[in-house]
Amino acid sequence: MTKKTEDVYGDHISHQFNDDLADLKANFLEMGGMVEQQLNSAIIALMENDGELADEVRAKDKEVDRMEVEIDEEATRIIAKRQPAARDLRLVISVIKMVADLERVGDEAKKIAKFAIGLVEEGQAPRGYIEVRHIGQHVGSMLRDALDAFARLDSEQALRIMKEDKRVDEEYQAATRSLITFMMEDTRNISRCMAVMWVLRALERVGDHACNLAENVIFMVKGEDVRHTPVEEAERIVGR
Repeated sequence: MTKKTEDVYGDHISHQFNDDLADLKANFLEMGGMVEQQLNSAIIALMENDGELADEVRAKDKEVDRMEVEIDEEATRIIAKRQPAARDLRLVISVIKMVADLERVGDEAKKIAKFAIGLVEEGQAPRGYIEVRHIGQHVGSMLRDALDAFARLDSEQALRIMKEDKRVDEEYQAATRSLITFMMEDTRNISRCMAVMWVLRALERVGDHACNLAENVIFMVKGEDVRHTPVEEAERIVGR
């Protein structure tokens, strides 16, 4: 049974400090929603051979970059002006780290869109689209759940995302092996299949970034850094 979670941030005597932290969280989640949509659109552009949609994804990247800079500046102002301590400092530091991961997810979506445009021009690859759809749905769900875990300060959900990362790695390895075998059997499709392999690699990296987000949620809630920590140890920390 999932433990009840509550937002312990934003209970200061200073209403302005409360507002500053609330705005920081809201802006982070807005950026997260934008990046999530960017990833979904990139996958659709590839699957549906939609070059126009792929162009829109690439153009959106500048807005994601702008939001990263603005949120970083906002977090820096809070540190300088409010001198947060303990849980509040963990929140601000975590947001600074997590916006970098969101920006990199945006970069991966941009890469997928780039390959989608190339395949529109060259012709769709004969293999790999089923795997792209499956892994894309998997990492997209991880990203969405990580943002939800942040919004609700849910360390148990964050732990579940960490556990999913291994499954994504296994799915990625199986998909690349299948494509390599196909290319060895029919060398005429190497160029297009290689593009799909790069897309799969981008999706695997999205899973890594979602896992990073989840690790930071656990740090925010529990006050312990679980990066480079075995899942079993993270499970012990979350269960305390």
